[in-house]
Amino acid sequence: MSASILFDTPGPKARRRILIINIVGALIAVGIVAWIFFGLAAKGQMQPEQWDDFIQASTWKNYLLPGLLNTVKAAILGIIGSVIFGLVFGIGRLSQNKLINGFSTVIVEFFRAVPVLLMIVFFNVFFSRSLELPGDTALWAVVAALIFYNGSVVAELVRSGVHNLPKGQREAGIAIGLTRGMSLRYIEIPQALVAMLPALIGQFVVILKDSALGYIISFNELLFFARTYSSPNGNVLQALIVTAVIFILINFTLSKIAEQVSKRLSTRVKKAKNAPAVVGTTAVTFAETGTKDDSKEQ
Repeated sequence: MSASILFDTPGPKARRRILIINIVGALIAVGIVAWIFFGLAAKGQMQPEQWDDFIQASTWKNYLLPGLLNTVKAAILGIIGSVIFGLVFGIGRLSQNKLINGFSTVIVEFFRAVPVLLMIVFFNVFFSRSLELPGDTALWAVVAALIFYNGSVVAELVRSGVHNLPKGQREAGIAIGLTRGMSLRYIEIPQALVAMLPALIGQFVVILKDSALGYIISFNELLFFARTYSSPNGNVLQALIVTAVIFILINFTLSKIAEQVSKRLSTRVKKAKNAPAVVGTTAVTFAETGTKDDSKEQ
């Protein structure tokens, strides 16, 4: 229904035109891929010996899988930290306390404006030279940068998700005796999290991709191990292509998960809209029952 309101349904000529454009676009894409392939083949980059290393078990066991494990580890820590950071400062931006609101706004806007790469380099120097932390400081530098940048984005998702809720949600909470803070915690935030879940999963894809920036500070992630292994063997291009395919498969999987989550949420919303409104009746019945029981006891 919404699609028919926003856009006119294409007629036969429009559908034919769209089909022709799609075919032409596909042919152009195939032509570009073929041009790249034959160009690499002319340079000897498509020879089987250039790719043999990446079908050996030792290459995956000693280089690619350990690098992928570090990448996933940094991404998971970044996801957990950014969600916590985003919830704390997202709620802070919704606070009526001007001091808390102003402080949260400054923090969120600052870290959202600073590039991730700059934060990675800064935290690496700060952790290794100033704090002199033991262990893998490169890992913690990447995780800290991912948390602060993506956490600020999550905080904005929380704030915008709450503001996009119908105003009746808060009014209903206040009508049953909840304070504004209780309404925010028990009614608005949970609904906002459900509504922004597809966008949140999309942000997780960004976190996974940004973890590859740790290569700049020699963090032992997938890209770093691939470059380290392939440089002496002279097949850096092949290593980069294999690494790109791995990232594409993981991100494609996460994108499909986001699509499925979005479909399930939209289905639940439609069912909720079509369901009879029994919640209010139950609450009223409960209130009346409680009143009658109290009167009997008195």
